[in-house]
Amino acid sequence: MIDVIILFILFLLVFSFRTILLLSEMGTNAASSADRLKVILSHLPKKPGNIPFDFLGSKKSFEISPAPEGLESAITLLFTEDCLEFLVKLVETFDKKADEVLRQRILRRCAVESGKMPEFISKRPNKSKGWKIDALPRRLVNRKLDLGDISPARTDLLVAAMNANVQGIQVDFDDGHCPSWRNQLQGLYNVFLAVRNQLPGTHALDKVPVMMLRPRAWNMMEHNVMINGREIPGPLLDFGILMYHNARIMADLESGPFFYLSKVESSLEARLWDQIFTWTENQLGLKFGTVKSCVLIENILATFEMESILYELRHHCIGLNCGIWDYSASIISLFGRRPEFVISDRVRYVNIDQLFLISYIKLLIKVCHKRGALATGGMAALVLDGDASNNRENVIKRVCESKLKEIRLGLDGFMVHDLGLIPHINKLWNDHCSGDNQVKIKLPAFKKNAADLLKVPVGQVSLSALEHNIAVATLFIEAWLRQSGTFTFRGAVEDSATAEISRSQVWQWIFHRVPLEDVEGTRVSRQLVFDLVDSFSHQLSVSMGEVEKNRLMMAVKIFKELVTARDPPIFITTYLNNHSCFLNACRLSKP
Repeated sequence: MIDVIILFILFLLVFSFRTILLLSEMGTNAASSADRLKVILSHLPKKPGNIPFDFLGSKKSFEISPAPEGLESAITLLFTEDCLEFLVKLVETFDKKADEVLRQRILRRCAVESGKMPEFISKRPNKSKGWKIDALPRRLVNRKLDLGDISPARTDLLVAAMNANVQGIQVDFDDGHCPSWRNQLQGLYNVFLAVRNQLPGTHALDKVPVMMLRPRAWNMMEHNVMINGREIPGPLLDFGILMYHNARIMADLESGPFFYLSKVESSLEARLWDQIFTWTENQLGLKFGTVKSCVLIENILATFEMESILYELRHHCIGLNCGIWDYSASIISLFGRRPEFVISDRVRYVNIDQLFLISYIKLLIKVCHKRGALATGGMAALVLDGDASNNRENVIKRVCESKLKEIRLGLDGFMVHDLGLIPHINKLWNDHCSGDNQVKIKLPAFKKNAADLLKVPVGQVSLSALEHNIAVATLFIEAWLRQSGTFTFRGAVEDSATAEISRSQVWQWIFHRVPLEDVEGTRVSRQLVFDLVDSFSHQLSVSMGEVEKNRLMMAVKIFKELVTARDPPIFITTYLNNHSCFLNACRLSKP
């Protein structure tokens, strides 16, 4: 018995010794790992502007990329600890709802692909039959002319716009903007300065055109910010930063906060934005209904829910806006495999003289005016050449003729990009509309018809139309690779909207092997498109340096991916934003 006890005691001593040794070794290893990590990190260059992970503690985390060179002070000014706490709350409150929006989009797309056609819906309580949106703020009663595609990252362009004789500025983080980390920070910083009258060359916020802030749409993620281990939706970052720093000042000056909402596809999405607005007003101590928005109806499915979209946002909305390029591209995206939805040469067949587009615009006007809301149109993309040549006069004439049609239809406003067109458009409005808007003007009766909205014109495709689409899409990709959201080509400013319709049409024409009207026996094919884009890029590259040439070749490669994809991406910007070529270009960029 004594022997057994002695053996047991020896066993306990040995076990205790081994346990102590193991714990000591674990502590040493932990210390060694910590020391090793310090050594690893000590070899990396210091990155100013990097905000530490887990700044809110172990249960909530926020990780942000370092500031690009030259924007260290901007990132420190924008991403304060209080602002970060607000962003975390915003994202935690609405991140899952944003995911649900994207899930519902997929389900709706699947329904369409299985043969279900869109139908009109009007979700509202019966007792609200005569409802109208809340009264328009004083500064939003007249929305006749906005400057469009004004990326706030382009300081010179923003300053010029703020000195222009227009009602508003589309301060654009979406179609006319490339969302590199440098551009996002510069744009947010410039708005911060402008709101405080600290942007050189500008005036007080209540003395300049209204800033209509356009955050990114739900399809865009922000790769440079993670909350709780997930990249956050681009619109939540843009909206959150813009609201936290600027909303109170804007509200006090009766100059905001006002927003354009891009790519809204349903009343469900409108409801989400309304919830975000209301929640944010509560968080920031703003009066209910302070935030106002103009919703862009640029998706064919949204057209069937316009009244419901307005209803969901009735306390936070001033009206709806139409834009033909993204709208037409959405038809290709949803119905493009069906031969009856082949859209021909967009220069000749995508304009407001066509039934499917005139029906869309008239319906938007009818819905808006019935509910006391403003109906606004798209942007005139033509630009002046800066001299007094006949070409300049022709551009002015073409733009004025086009916009006069929109005024006569009953639209309350629209956009231009070229500041040189402003006096001519202002004169047009003065000559043809005496009031602030046309909401109460009686217009010819219009009856909505789903078939008319879906009746795309039958037409032809020419070689020059194919070449033009190839050029616009390729050059847009090239512009993104140098972190620019717009470029000028053949007398017009091009942005993601025109790139969207361009690449969509090329894909559709390849898919259906559409014949070329002016080249007998030739149909659009992958090989033909590849040959044309290779020829186009070769001609451009002759006078380029090595860096520019490589960037163009990269753009050509991406263009070929887009137009030959078995399942083409819904948005060109989503594809580019996630593409390794773009991400690498952003990392290598210098100021």
